[in-house]
Amino acid sequence: MNTTSCSKASFDFTGKFLPPVLILVFIIGLAANGWGLKSLLQNWKKLNIINVFVLNLGIADIMYLLTLPLLVVYYVSDKKWIFGDAFCKITRFCFNLNLYGSIGFLTCISVYRYLAIVHPVKVMGRLTLTHSVVISVLVWLLVSVQSLPDMFYTKTYGNKPGKCYDTTNKTYIEDYLKYNLGWTITGFCVPFLIILGCYGHMAVFLKTMKRTDKVQKQRILRLLFILILLFCVCYIPYHVFKNINLWSRVLSKRRIRHEWCDGVYIAQQISRALVCLNSALNPLIYLHGHKSIPSQLRCLLQRVRCIFKSSSLSESNSVPTTASVDEL
Repeated sequence: MNTTSCSKASFDFTGKFLPPVLILVFIIGLAANGWGLKSLLQNWKKLNIINVFVLNLGIADIMYLLTLPLLVVYYVSDKKWIFGDAFCKITRFCFNLNLYGSIGFLTCISVYRYLAIVHPVKVMGRLTLTHSVVISVLVWLLVSVQSLPDMFYTKTYGNKPGKCYDTTNKTYIEDYLKYNLGWTITGFCVPFLIILGCYGHMAVFLKTMKRTDKVQKQRILRLLFILILLFCVCYIPYHVFKNINLWSRVLSKRRIRHEWCDGVYIAQQISRALVCLNSALNPLIYLHGHKSIPSQLRCLLQRVRCIFKSSSLSESNSVPTTASVDEL
């Protein structure tokens, strides 16, 4: 058993790696979610039951994105939190609301898609806009209840500049590991299994139904691809390495240290960067769920091209020719 501790280089990795990623996610995520929410609100009267969940998904992203500047300052300043204990807990709480709220609303979207495709007759007239609003409120309440215990764990060293733990300090690390394992099961594993079950059954159902519209099949496959991308890139690595890293900290507290702690710590920091990407990738749901947004995107791109063309033409016309220079 190796008793060497984790090298300082692994801890320096966070300060160099996370700030650029957070800045990129902040810029792309704020622009994409802002544009997506604006498009949904402009078509408020046409808002359907699934777009209610998409709207809540965007709100969860915006809440988290607004806390990213604080985290950038924290990591750039060599992990010295200067904003106080309250803001540290609020920042971490917003992250958890975004993470598990996103998973919850993606699960709702998947279940509604499943019911509308596999059991259309049974749910006809029963799935209303009011039901979507009530379910959205319940998702927020459930995620808040799951995340609330995290705020009671120590996050900082009082009011002095110091660390702002995304988990807690080593004093309560054993209890936090138990809490996090339960949180992982209820907040991630159960919704993930529900999504897999819904889309697995839908895939079998659509394969056996020869009369199913090809466009509908393509839309479902696109949504399935987006969800697989989100879970494989953002959610699965984060939950796996977070729990392994917590276990390595428990062993370290017991003076049982392994040579793999450096690799686990770095992998966990990379997974933290990847899970932040969900705020920039979630707007893909807008493109899928709202028919007018792709056309708006094409119009926006055409406008950008026209602006570049007009600016290039004006620049070429403004360049003086040899004759005009001689005349001056």
